Amino acid sequence: MLSNIVNELLQFFMELGYLGIALGLMIEVIPSEIVLSYAGYLVSQDKVNFVGAVIAGTIGGTIAQLFLYWLGYYGGRPLVEKYGKYLLIKKKHLDVAEEWFNKYGVGVIFSARFIPVVRHAISIPAGLAKMPVMRFTIYTVLAVIPWSIFFIILGEQLGSNWRQIKYYAEPYMPYFIAAAIVFIALYAAYYMVKKRRVVR
Repeated sequence: MLSNIVNELLQFFMELGYLGIALGLMIEVIPSEIVLSYAGYLVSQDKVNFVGAVIAGTIGGTIAQLFLYWLGYYGGRPLVEKYGKYLLIKKKHLDVAEEWFNKYGVGVIFSARFIPVVRHAISIPAGLAKMPVMRFTIYTVLAVIPWSIFFIILGEQLGSNWRQIKYYAEPYMPYFIAAAIVFIALYAAYYMVKKRRVVR
């Protein structure tokens, strides 16, 4: 039943073209991987073009994260814990995301986008910490662009088999995660060196 509902929503969104791609990512009901891979399928059918799909994916993905950012910024932790389940964000995911943000700083906003456990939840501690919205947006856009490009290309290559995106994308995920961890380590080292210089 759920798969039928998701399929109907996806069909509805994609009939709207670029706007549908953005909306599908904004409301977070359907995983971004599925929306983007279907967008790639539409590219293969010449119903949308690649650049437009990437732009729509970037806009939709960024707005979705800004919503979570503002939820943390204005609502605080109690509101997030109460209503986060409706956004598919569990308390344990929020705990990990907040721990990462406090430990590694704002640089984790970029890198955590590629790590499944904290990918969506990381925007909330940024809002809780009152991170400047412009800096948050820049880091988010820089992460959403390659994520969108990757799944749109994969969906385009899969064509009518786009529903198998999870199976075909799975071998690439360790590389995303490894790169993200390396980035976090480098940023943490830079942050510590910078902090020591300030103390001196």
